Amino acid sequence: MSQTLVLNATYEPLGVVSERRALILVLNERATSVEDSSRILNYARGSITLPAVIKLNKFVKIPYRHAVPLSRRAIFARDNNRCVYCGVTATSIDHVIPRSRGGGHNWENVVSACHKCNHAKADRTLKDLGWRLRHTPREPVGAAWRILGTGKPDRIWIPYLKPFGVEAMGAASA
Repeated sequence: MSQTLVLNATYEPLGVVSERRALILVLNERATSVEDSSRILNYARGSITLPAVIKLNKFVKIPYRHAVPLSRRAIFARDNNRCVYCGVTATSIDHVIPRSRGGGHNWENVVSACHKCNHAKADRTLKDLGWRLRHTPREPVGAAWRILGTGKPDRIWIPYLKPFGVEAMGAASA
């Protein structure tokens, strides 16, 4: 089943819900459909196009989140699904400073890597190998990362996510 992007009344991304839940919110007039998907729901008296993006009719105050949760999907989204060592498609995650050498499991130390680079690096440091990172890993900021960290966004969502802290949407939308 496909998912629907939920926006606050201010168009800030809040989260993702199932198409069924989104349709219920729209039919109960708690939300308005902003973008329709290509999926159509047929029923006895007709049909209705399922929403791809909905906006809540009333503003919902959300608690301030200090940090974006660290997850495999979020790391791949941050690094555009590319290995930070060689640039090919990433298949795994790697600790820049290996955990066996005191490196932490945090945004600044975890990167996406291809199998070949991850295997070659093993538990060595970049200095030992003479390697360099293509970009410095850092914690992503912005409301849109709550969406990107949970999975692959629909192409229709991109204009609603870009203004809220997503810099590199090219690979996330592919």
